[in-house]
Amino acid sequence: MSGLLVFAGMVLHCQGLSQHTFVVKETPYTRLCGTKNILTVNGKFPGPTLQVRKGETIVVDVHNKGDYNITIHWHGVKQPRYPWSDGPEYITQCPIQPGKKFRQKVIFSSEEGTLWWHAHSDFTRATVYGAIIIHPKKGTHYPFPKPHAEFPIILGEWWKQGIMELYETFRLSGGDPNVSDAYTINGQPGDLYPCSKSETVQLMVDHGKTYLLRIINAALQDILFFAVAKHNITVVGTDASYTKPLTTDYIAISPGQTIDVLLKANQPQGDYYMAASVYSSAAGVTYDNTTTTAILYYNGSYNASSRPYFPNLPSYNDTNASASFTGKLRSLADEDHPVTVPLNISTKLIYAASVNTFPCNNRTSYCEGPNGTRLSASLNNISFHLPSTDILKAYYNHIGGVYGDQFPSVPPLLFNFTAEYLPAFLLTPKIGTEVKVLEYNSTVELVFQGTNLAAGTDHPMHLHGYSFYVVGWGFGDFDKDKDPLGYNLVDPPLQNTIAVPKNGWATIRFKANNPGVWFLHCHLERHQSWGMDSAFIVKNGDYPDAQLISPPPDMPPC
Repeated sequence: MSGLLVFAGMVLHCQGLSQHTFVVKETPYTRLCGTKNILTVNGKFPGPTLQVRKGETIVVDVHNKGDYNITIHWHGVKQPRYPWSDGPEYITQCPIQPGKKFRQKVIFSSEEGTLWWHAHSDFTRATVYGAIIIHPKKGTHYPFPKPHAEFPIILGEWWKQGIMELYETFRLSGGDPNVSDAYTINGQPGDLYPCSKSETVQLMVDHGKTYLLRIINAALQDILFFAVAKHNITVVGTDASYTKPLTTDYIAISPGQTIDVLLKANQPQGDYYMAASVYSSAAGVTYDNTTTTAILYYNGSYNASSRPYFPNLPSYNDTNASASFTGKLRSLADEDHPVTVPLNISTKLIYAASVNTFPCNNRTSYCEGPNGTRLSASLNNISFHLPSTDILKAYYNHIGGVYGDQFPSVPPLLFNFTAEYLPAFLLTPKIGTEVKVLEYNSTVELVFQGTNLAAGTDHPMHLHGYSFYVVGWGFGDFDKDKDPLGYNLVDPPLQNTIAVPKNGWATIRFKANNPGVWFLHCHLERHQSWGMDSAFIVKNGDYPDAQLISPPPDMPPC
């Protein structure tokens, strides 16, 4: 067999496809003065970085040698006509059981920049994640001067408690999960935490050179602010799509989102903190108030200060800082990166995203939600219930009783969604497994409307199988007559995850040209677990290239 076999990186080049092996297993890691077993891929935390070129297809063999079910999702990869490898459990596949394996084909198409992969079962993505770097096709180049070097910056969370124990306690309690004990940069908390100084991530730069930082928010529960002391950074991409250059002294990045920034090493020689801390907008909700750091230091001889310079990060509850940063993003929109915003809309949808409550049932559970209730969440007053057979299999094989296709196009109850006080009867949602069916090539406008029910807060909404244009956003209730007049239809950012602001709204547009079953959910893991989820079924088109590819023979059994 010709090709290159590298066991250390678990990469095999054969028959034109790059082939990778992911072994999911428990591995001991020490953080915050204690050692525990965590779920990893190939023993690494964070997991291995996948390097591909735009338009490439790769194969990843996932072996589950852990103790729990697992799936792997390729976040932001559209997987054209091939949802079978998308990864969300009981949506496009049943989980890979312990001792089993699944070969996943990952099809890259128009994406270029930074994405990531992560587990998509329960809270397992707390430690099972890694970067995907999508380089330009050979013969093409970045739409900005080539940087001297590139660094992935993966933001995450760490709990002293075991992750499955954390998850089971959370599900039983009916309340919020325990907050993390630390945030991390590339798996390390940084030297503001105990027993962490010697392992703090360090990046060496040469004065006068420019560096590309590929920033990923892999945190389970929190939007984060990120900054580099005394350095401006220039945003050039988000969610594997290029943007107009945006120079700023901080970014706000949602769970699931990626942001590419250029950093010019133009400060006096010295040591400078890169830091990330929480943005938490929900009133009365406990949050992790710690700060993770890495150190950027200049190459050369100099007398370092006793402590690195520290950046100015926005306050933990600065909603304007979060929303205004996101609102400044614009697509590059040049000749090589055209914008194709749908203008004639055939399908208009409004989804109300709410945190809800259920009455307590003391016989089977605890009730640590507000006023002795159990917390839940919903889209259009339906709290999503995962089936026991995956929806894609049921759709493809015409299996009845797995899901319903009557997800409402608008909220069934219309009220002042963002009012300070709302009647108690609105708090309790229905439970269901409902999806929205879209015609192939339909043009969709979807307004996400945040509500102020049990807890008004931000919702980073992620759609699988698609990137979408964020054409507008605002605070308060969406006004269907006035707000569309302010839409940006010229150069809106192209994203796969958008943070709906607290007690506000965001509008996205996309063309439903990728047939299959595609999950839609809040990327705050507690909200997803509570039911702030649904899915789109996009029908086949009339010609072969507009139809689902057949499933692989080794789909995991249910």
